Amino acid sequence: MPGGETRYSSPPPPHTADSDEEASWVWSEIKAEARRDAESEPALASYLYSTILSHSTLDRSLSFHLGNKLCSSTLLSTLLYDLFLNTFSDDPYLRSAAVADLRAARARDPACLSFSHCLLNYKGFLACQAHRVSHKLWTQARRPLALALQSRISDVFAVDIHPGAKLGKGILFDHATGVVVGETAVIGNNVSILHHVTLGGTGKAGGDRHPKIGDGVLIGAGATILGNVKIGAGAKIGAGSVVLINVPPRATAVGNPARLVEEKEGTKVEECPGMSMDHTSFISEWSDYTI
Repeated sequence: MPGGETRYSSPPPPHTADSDEEASWVWSEIKAEARRDAESEPALASYLYSTILSHSTLDRSLSFHLGNKLCSSTLLSTLLYDLFLNTFSDDPYLRSAAVADLRAARARDPACLSFSHCLLNYKGFLACQAHRVSHKLWTQARRPLALALQSRISDVFAVDIHPGAKLGKGILFDHATGVVVGETAVIGNNVSILHHVTLGGTGKAGGDRHPKIGDGVLIGAGATILGNVKIGAGAKIGAGSVVLINVPPRATAVGNPARLVEEKEGTKVEECPGMSMDHTSFISEWSDYTI
C-alpha cells in the first residue's frame, strides 16, 4: 500500500447468524479504531470521544452524530438525537441495516480505511441512515416531520431521497453527491450506487412511478433511470446511461438511451456486481462491446 496509508482491521468476517452479535462485533471494532485514532492524532481526541467513545452502543453514537450533523438553529440537535435514538431503539431492522451498510462500505470501497471512518465521514452512509428514520416517520403518518428531515438531509449531504422510498440492507452510496431517489422507488439488498444517480419519474403523473432496483445491482456514476421500470437482480447500469425500459436480471445496460449488452455464448455472467463493484466485468472477454 502507499506509504503513510493506515489500514486498520482486516475486512470483516462473514455475517453471523445473530444480528445482535454482529452489531456488537462491529461496535467493538469501531471503538478500538477510535481509540487508535485518538492516540495517533490528539487533535481528534475530543471529537472521537464525543462522537464514539462516550457512547455505549452504535445506535447512540449514530444518533448523536446525525443529530449534530443535521441540526439547525430551529431544528435542535437534542430533538434530533431523541428522534433518532427512539426510532433506532424501537426497530431492530434499522439497527441491523446500519450494520449491514457499514459492512458494505468497508468491504466494497478500497478508500474506506475503517468502520469508524465510514460512521463519521461517509455522507452516503449517514444520509442512508437518516433516510431510514424519515421513511419510518413517513409510514407512521408523521409526514411533515419526515419531509423536514428529508430537506435537512438534502441540504447537508447533497443526497435527496424521498421519505416514501424503500431501501434494503447493505446499501452503498459511494461518494453520494447528487443522488436523487423518488417517492415510489424501491432499492433491494446489497445494491451499490455511485454519485449523481437519479431514480426518477418521467413526468407529473402520480402513483407508482419510480424504478424498482433488484438485489445486487450496480449503478454507475451519472446514470439516470426513469419511470416504473424494473432493474433485475444482479444487473449492471453503466456510468452515464439513461434507462427507460426494464433490464433483465444479470444483464448490462449502457448508453443513452441505454441498450443491453449481450454476453458471448458460454460466458458466465457475474451474479452480484453490487458487491464486487466491478464496472467492466472484463467486458472485452465476454462481449463485442468496446469501451
